Amino acid sequence: MNLTVIYEDIHVIVCCKPAGVATQTRRTGEPDMVSLIKNHIYRQAKDKQEPYLAVIHRLDQPVEGLLVFAKTPFAAKELNRQLQQKDFGKHYLALLCGKPENIQGTLTDYLIKDGQTNMSRVCCADEPGAKKARLDYRLISNTAAEHPGTCLAEITLTTGRHHQIRVQMAHMGCPLLGDTKYNPDPYLAGHKTALALCAYKLTFLHPKTKKQMLYQITPAFNAAGRK
Repeated sequence: MNLTVIYEDIHVIVCCKPAGVATQTRRTGEPDMVSLIKNHIYRQAKDKQEPYLAVIHRLDQPVEGLLVFAKTPFAAKELNRQLQQKDFGKHYLALLCGKPENIQGTLTDYLIKDGQTNMSRVCCADEPGAKKARLDYRLISNTAAEHPGTCLAEITLTTGRHHQIRVQMAHMGCPLLGDTKYNPDPYLAGHKTALALCAYKLTFLHPKTKKQMLYQITPAFNAAGRK
């Protein structure tokens, strides 16, 4: 499997994760981003030791998009600090089945994860294990003819909960196209498609130079108004 590197220096590496590939897995023989990147760094290194690589944030396996990894402990500490202080910008594009009443808005819910089913649901704030989830969405356009009944939305995460975008948009009544977990009609007219969710834009401050870093990709799914 080829690794798509968007940017790399001695401190960080930004890559595009394909849909279907795990960020990190313990399953033997299954490729993940961590093993692919470590192999990439190892091939370039003069001293053949196992490379240092820290996972800063993750994407669900069916989701494609941008990820940044730290190549040094210093970079890991600084990027994790940014993540905790909300200095990270994680922006997604999604095809929604249906159309929200408002062109843009903020969704605030409490979510709880079921470890047995690997699914999350909206719950009451006082339910044990509940975690606050917040995102902002903005409709970009109606979609092309190949996906009638959907619309394209940009979604920005404030928190990072398990399956957050998929759960909150489904709870609002606009589940994602191709979402077999939270959409009762994931393929609409019966045309099978992958989960239409892409982490298409990522912003952060470079851990060493403090320069604003911004990266953007085009999602694999087809829609009118593609970025």
